Amino acid sequence: MKQDDLARGIEAILFALGEPVPSDKLGQALEAETSQVRAACAALAQDYETRQAGIRLIRLEDSWQLVSAPQWGDAVRRLLERKKPDKLSPAALETLAIVAYFQPVTRVYLDQVRGVDCSHSLSLLLDRELVAPCGTLDAPGRPILYETTPDFLRAFGLTSLEDLPPLPEQGQKEEGGTGP
Repeated sequence: MKQDDLARGIEAILFALGEPVPSDKLGQALEAETSQVRAACAALAQDYETRQAGIRLIRLEDSWQLVSAPQWGDAVRRLLERKKPDKLSPAALETLAIVAYFQPVTRVYLDQVRGVDCSHSLSLLLDRELVAPCGTLDAPGRPILYETTPDFLRAFGLTSLEDLPPLPEQGQKEEGGTGP
């Protein structure tokens, strides 16, 4: 498949779905190699940026999504006239940070680390689709494991979990400091 046809196919799929699509799934749909899809997506993203188009193609780990360009965010928000969700409480942010850095985690683990019942915070994060169940732990009771979602990455402007800043203990050890 020609590079231009591949790019047009990627645009069509991403526009129609409106959510992140993994590179390999795009490749399957368009009968192209994953490496070709990644290269076409990177070129398409650069083209949107160069032309200062009203949309952008962003990468979320190994998935791609079409989004509105940042400079048009206010206009899009005004049109949608949606009620802005309440900000996350400090407790919910702390719970989310634990999930992000130590995933997959169980609710019991969250409770132990925070020293309080995290049910409400976890429920809020699940409702906002910032975390999601990702399996069960092979232990008595088969507790549910939780991990962050692509919505978490998007909400915090991250490409992948590797973009998270280092934890203070890790930063101190790397800088030659004394850690616990």
